[in-house]
Amino acid sequence: MRYLLLIGGGEAPAGFDAHEFCNSPEVRAWGDDLKRRGMWVGGDLLRAADEATTVRVRGGDLLVSDGPFAETKEQVGGYTVLECADLDEAIEAAAGHPSAQFGLIEIRPIWQPEV
Repeated sequence: MRYLLLIGGGEAPAGFDAHEFCNSPEVRAWGDDLKRRGMWVGGDLLRAADEATTVRVRGGDLLVSDGPFAETKEQVGGYTVLECADLDEAIEAAAGHPSAQFGLIEIRPIWQPEV
């Protein structure tokens, strides 16, 4: 089953460089381990929430607003898609990500309709 790991947390502290963090030995080792185990499907770092655009259609009217869809102090900074045997394996993988030590990782099963 595929799982989406939404990787995020609160506002980044001053001087935090997301690209540097994503290329750190700890994050690279985490990704390399998942690739070696055949679990890695893909993932990316997201640009800052202040660059987001939200689209809604209400009563036929297009509503476009700047920023994320929700007012929250926590933001999604990246995502990873994994192929796991079950939720327990996805939890184990998420717990190994360095961001889990200071941020959060939300795990969502990806709905894959049977063809």
